[in-house]
Amino acid sequence: MTKIGIIGCGNMGGAIASALSNRDDFSVTVFDSYRPTLDSFIKEHSNAEAASSISSLIEGSDYILIAVKPQVLQTIYGELSLAKGKNIISIAAGVPIAVIDSNIPSDNIARFMPNIAAKISKAVTAVAFKASASEEFKKTAFQVASAIGDAFILDEELFSAFIGISGSAIAFVFEFIHALAMGGTEVGIPYNKSVDIVRSTLISACALQESTGKNPVELMSQVCSAKGTTIMGMDALYQGGFDGTLVNAVTSCYRKSVELEKAALESIRKNKKND
Repeated sequence: MTKIGIIGCGNMGGAIASALSNRDDFSVTVFDSYRPTLDSFIKEHSNAEAASSISSLIEGSDYILIAVKPQVLQTIYGELSLAKGKNIISIAAGVPIAVIDSNIPSDNIARFMPNIAAKISKAVTAVAFKASASEEFKKTAFQVASAIGDAFILDEELFSAFIGISGSAIAFVFEFIHALAMGGTEVGIPYNKSVDIVRSTLISACALQESTGKNPVELMSQVCSAKGTTIMGMDALYQGGFDGTLVNAVTSCYRKSVELEKAALESIRKNKKND
């Protein structure tokens, strides 16, 4: 059984701890500096154990999963130094592997980027590894990522692109659902019922694309009859710049993420220079 210690019981850390605590192949220990959050989690998850401190969690764990915000992470590197050489997984947003490695040196480091659907074990998670990571570590880390949904191994340099089409894009999908539902409301269907219909339509579209494996453009064209309703709707989307707007949304997220990661890497260079 793999002993995994999770630092941080917030939305993401709590979701991962919850999923793993229900598996027979993982023993889960959690720590959160905010005691009420920790107590509440343990009360709801009897299969997990609470650690009294970060150091005790590290000592009793084979794998250390860091699930705290970047600004918090900076304040606990001193305590995390005890995990030097251990198996490290980080989901700290915008913090590259190189930054983790400079503060907690280890051959085995993984970086995860899940989206908010981790709460219901339906996350889409990007996974990257330090070049020196062992195959055994990669296998176990991927199992952890897969416990909360679908996981995709990517080169870390693609994480900023992943944010644009998944991490942040899930918010675009919510906006798309809302906008379609508002359209339905404008032409007579109550908003809540419109949301239900739109959600089911999205699910059916995704299921069809997955089942057929066809390019989305091919499936879209099958719905567009000559002089029909769909082609008129598509024309309105094109005139409104729908495709271009989405591409711009993705690239805007990408650019912001690159900016944040550059700032994180620059902090390493400054620290080395000062040393």
